[in-house]
Amino acid sequence: MSSQGRPYARLRRAIATGNPLLVRAAAAEVPEVGLEDALQICLVLLDSEPGSYEPAAVRFLGRVLLERPGLTLAAAEAAAANLAALRTPARAPAGARSLSELCEQARLERAAHALRARL
Repeated sequence: MSSQGRPYARLRRAIATGNPLLVRAAAAEVPEVGLEDALQICLVLLDSEPGSYEPAAVRFLGRVLLERPGLTLAAAEAAAANLAALRTPARAPAGARSLSELCEQARLERAAHALRARL
């Protein structure tokens, strides 16, 4: 494995632990956190530091809109609504399902898988 691959592998292992301190430390070592990892970081924060979730989700949404220019305004609106729905237990499953479909459309397969795992 290249030396560049190690920080990314550490980030993915940290995400898998669900520990936000490990996630932040590992993310600091990565030159750029990819969109899929960014969404998974949002999910870690949602579960462990709900107050930190919204700013992270807003950053994720902004990055998706910038980095996946083919998305429509309707998709952006749906993504925002579904990210917000994840905060409400009664709405979270539907939000995760819809957001996973949007992630698939945006070619974010690992992110879609992480959302489906929450169902």
